[in-house]
Amino acid sequence: MHDFHLSRRRFTALAAGTTALSTLPLAGAFAQAPREVEIRGGQFKPVSIAVTDFLGDAQQGPALSQVMTNNFRRSVYLAPVDSRSFSEKISNPDQPPQWDAWRTINAQYVVTGRTGRGPDGRMRTEFRLWDVTSGQQAAGQQFVTDPNNSRRVAHIISDAIFSRITGEKGFFDTRVVFVDETGPKERRRKRLAVMDQDGANVRYLTRGEDLALTPRFSPSSQDVAFMSFGNGDPKVTLLNVETSQREVVGNFPGMTFSPRFSPDGQKIIMSLTSGSSTNIYAMDLRSRATTRLTDTSGIDTSPCYSPDGSQIAFESDRGGGQQIYVMGAGGGNARRISFSQGARYSTPVWSPKGDLIAFTRQRAGSFGIGVMRPDGSGERIITEGYHNEGPTFAPNGLFVMFFRDPGSGAKIFMADVTGRGEFPVPTPSFASDPSWGPLLS
Repeated sequence: MHDFHLSRRRFTALAAGTTALSTLPLAGAFAQAPREVEIRGGQFKPVSIAVTDFLGDAQQGPALSQVMTNNFRRSVYLAPVDSRSFSEKISNPDQPPQWDAWRTINAQYVVTGRTGRGPDGRMRTEFRLWDVTSGQQAAGQQFVTDPNNSRRVAHIISDAIFSRITGEKGFFDTRVVFVDETGPKERRRKRLAVMDQDGANVRYLTRGEDLALTPRFSPSSQDVAFMSFGNGDPKVTLLNVETSQREVVGNFPGMTFSPRFSPDGQKIIMSLTSGSSTNIYAMDLRSRATTRLTDTSGIDTSPCYSPDGSQIAFESDRGGGQQIYVMGAGGGNARRISFSQGARYSTPVWSPKGDLIAFTRQRAGSFGIGVMRPDGSGERIITEGYHNEGPTFAPNGLFVMFFRDPGSGAKIFMADVTGRGEFPVPTPSFASDPSWGPLLS
């Protein structure tokens, strides 16, 4: 039984029972506010944090601590202190650490904890976050779950700590759906797969008999929309990551590109080709009624809703070149927002915060992943090189994943939206077209 396959609401509601999350009674004074971390400005310095080995289970404890340390290292905003510099060995995680020992190595926060199996065989894990500057405990919680969920516990603790220190939502307890690619370059076998955001726990969602492309996570559930190409016309297919249940939304006589969900998960938006033109359509998933939103003789494709559902960003060559446009959710007049000289823009995707649109920019043979405000201002390239493509936002809007194919095969990478850090995301084989799902807990 995997108790953590629960929505945020149910996960919290079960806290008093045997399954879930409960808050520890916290001894001593409590740090009242998170430290202010400059997330987007120029005066940036990551917060140093020391993650000690969790006590109790000689294998699970250090493994939990290592997952958390790796999470923080990839977060950019928190900087783990090298454990080889620790001068205090924690023997009781409930007691305040020796503050001077941690100030000496410039640790601003210390994480202590324990984990082990209770009489019922379930894993009990607790952590405490200590603010070295104030000499107070800043957070502490306990989790009870199946031992198989130990990595999820580490991600949930990481989220709690990240949120407490930065004031931003976490992103560690999330999954990413992607296209797994195996076989020779000219005959790639493409299967849908899902993994944790750090590349662990890969699970295949399709077997590869039919070509599966452009998976897109729902922002409000564990459903994925994708294109499947088997016998006959391409199909828009919905698949639930938890249950593996799938449903064909429809067969379309023209090519269909990149179906995406509306913020409430009740609609999908896609583009259909008829003759030489490609236009954008929305489909209500309950009634299956389809509404045409653009009517041009060119190519309008890669639509994406704003997080409040009021606007749609898409790419179009209606002006003679491939650019990004924004229009109301009901269609109508569209305004161009991309203007870099000599550049082509594609794959727009709206940040869950609503403040940025990510895109792929191609200019002079170089492919950049960038962000801009919804009015087109503040354009910033996060990374640039050979064949970067397909950005997708973390649910907190602070990070993007994308894929890069230098010619030998595609791989997935992660970067923060300010461009301060970039990290590879390990996958079993070649991988492309990631889509980041919502927080699980």
